[in-house]
Amino acid sequence: MRPVCVILDEADWRQRAAAYRDRAEPFVAGRRERRSRGEKHPVDDFLFEYYGYSPARLSRWHPGVGVLLTGDVSEYAALGSYRTVTLDDGRTAVGADTGRLAGRRDGLEWIRGLLAATAGRTARLDCFGLHEWAMVYRQTPEEVRHAAWPLRLGSAGTDAVVEAHQLRCSHVDAYRFFTPDAAPRNTMAPSRATQQALEQPGCLHANMDLYKWAMKLAPYGDSDLLLDCFALARDVRELDMRAAPYDLAALGYPPVRIETVDGKAEYVRLQRAHAERASDLRTRLQADYDRVLAAA
Repeated sequence: MRPVCVILDEADWRQRAAAYRDRAEPFVAGRRERRSRGEKHPVDDFLFEYYGYSPARLSRWHPGVGVLLTGDVSEYAALGSYRTVTLDDGRTAVGADTGRLAGRRDGLEWIRGLLAATAGRTARLDCFGLHEWAMVYRQTPEEVRHAAWPLRLGSAGTDAVVEAHQLRCSHVDAYRFFTPDAAPRNTMAPSRATQQALEQPGCLHANMDLYKWAMKLAPYGDSDLLLDCFALARDVRELDMRAAPYDLAALGYPPVRIETVDGKAEYVRLQRAHAERASDLRTRLQADYDRVLAAA
């Protein structure tokens, strides 16, 4: 017996898809325009490049598990992650092919466990964004990751800030970019094996990664939740780079001067606000993972 599904007629799902595209457009338009001109942006391009999810994919609405689309569904039927079924009334419909989830169960359950473990911890707000400083510690100007943008304090001044602070980075994908001289200065050595034990909800990168975890559910998850996570990740990335050692004032991003007392206070205030937004999204993501895993 076929599981009970929501069935959407063509007018309904096309309206939802169009509303979703309209919402996604401000997030993707700049990326498309810059690529056509061969330009790069250290804030707005990062999410597309680092997470490898194109503007075209982000702009496509998916109905998610438990929903079937009717009418002219050729655009979805052509996607490998969809299946075509015949309804009891003879109509053809398409929906996400949950049969493809069987081989992904272990990975999805690992992510669900990471979300739960992170949500269960108290947010720590004492890292001050020094991970970006540790990524350029004792590097020559040619070696710096974002070499197109000058260091606010120069190489020596940047190194001095790192040496004056205790590095407390708990995120594996930030720590792995530390320079060889910076890595031993960190209070821990995060790895993939320790990620569930170390990730905490105040971390900018952990909260930016909510977009990645929502992305991993496509096309089975909640598309609107994906965009909510993208919006947070975009704001987190802005803070990440404003607190970084780079001078991005020419792009309209005044620095958060974490090397000063006032700058640290500003960073913590913004970090806490992002963590509060992330808390709600993390809860919603856990529920979405539960829903998709139940359908696997």
